[in-house]
Amino acid sequence: MPDTAPASDAAKTLRTGPGRLLVAVYGVFALAATARGAYQLATRFDEAPVAYLLSVLAGVIYLVAAVGLARAGRTSRRVALVSCSVEMVGVLVVGAASLLLPEVFPDDTVWSGFGSGYFFIPLVLPALGLWWILHVHRLDRD
Repeated sequence: MPDTAPASDAAKTLRTGPGRLLVAVYGVFALAATARGAYQLATRFDEAPVAYLLSVLAGVIYLVAAVGLARAGRTSRRVALVSCSVEMVGVLVVGAASLLLPEVFPDDTVWSGFGSGYFFIPLVLPALGLWWILHVHRLDRD
């Protein structure tokens, strides 16, 4: 369903400046995580299905966040807020589980070790995304 509400100046800022950089990084991570996970599912499913499915899920969440951040409007901002929140919970839960229960994750996911295989960007990215969304929301309320 399209976001038909008129975009205020504050809502438009979600996709400008730092928001534009967030959209780009989320887009790259969406492509990388989805492609890697899909390839691993297709070629090595029996080795670590949970890890590979989580990588694909992470890629989908990154894509939804990128789209939510790229579009203006309250609905898009809510979509971005929810996806960044789910991503933060995912990276914290999977990051902790991959360290405490390594036998469950015989191969890494994007979120394993809190994103250590990706220079911890998966841990920092949702924090930055949430901060940016809430910052823009405050501007919109003023």
